[in-house]
Amino acid sequence: MNTENIKAQMRKGILEFCILSMINTKEMYVSDLIQELKNGKLDVVEGTLYPLLTRLKNSGFLSYRWEESSSGPPRKYYHITDKGQLFLAELQNTWKELTRSVTQITKS
Repeated sequence: MNTENIKAQMRKGILEFCILSMINTKEMYVSDLIQELKNGKLDVVEGTLYPLLTRLKNSGFLSYRWEESSSGPPRKYYHITDKGQLFLAELQNTWKELTRSVTQITKS
């Protein structure tokens, strides 16, 4: 069994939770998100991130605004919506329950 594949699937499964958590604290630009994820040891490329952000936006969890940039094209800054905050709260509860269960099961 390929452990790298399993680890990648685990990371992918929690990526939405991580993205919403980061954007919940402040508006973020894609390169900021990528850097924060890298700092947290979750390497994600733009090709993975953009479709995820689009899904979250289309679900009503994120919105964005354009801001002019002095060093290139305008930038899209994402922020969480009220609906996104409710969804994030559900994910946080699910994460707490899941980590508690996994910790209990794997202790023995």
